[in-house]
Amino acid sequence: MKLKFSAGALGTAMTLAVTLAASMALPAYAQKPAPAAATQVNTETGSPVARVQLKMDAKEFMRSHRWDEETDTWRMKPDMMPPAGVMSRAEVKAQRDLFLSKNKWNNVNSRYESIGPVPRNMSTLTRAEVKAETIQFMRTHDFNEETSTWVEVPYPASKPKAKM
Repeated sequence: MKLKFSAGALGTAMTLAVTLAASMALPAYAQKPAPAAATQVNTETGSPVARVQLKMDAKEFMRSHRWDEETDTWRMKPDMMPPAGVMSRAEVKAQRDLFLSKNKWNNVNSRYESIGPVPRNMSTLTRAEVKAETIQFMRTHDFNEETSTWVEVPYPASKPKAKM
């Protein structure tokens, strides 16, 4: 059995098919929308840095640095001094080495973990044990307000009693 369609019905079906396909497709643009402009933020104030300030910073950087082709990095020119508060390369490497000597990378947790002794799990102690340890600590330590640290009191601990 052959089905016969009239020209009008065939045109209507084609128009409906094209309209349906076009409405389901993702929109196409002649040009991609521009990405949002990346703005730099001042770390001290949290406000965006003005274009004029960025230009001044770039000029200052170009005045004080040169591109090293051998190492593919920017190097400070020999006659320039680093800004105040910037650590030297040796200090940064020393801090890195100290950190790496005290920590190791854990692939399972994706973070650095301390190599030193594992801290006690306080959740395994009973409330009475925690209270007893706290009382003992308070007998043997005083809080130093100037340095904001706990200082061990030399033995024997003889704290003067408060008068009322």
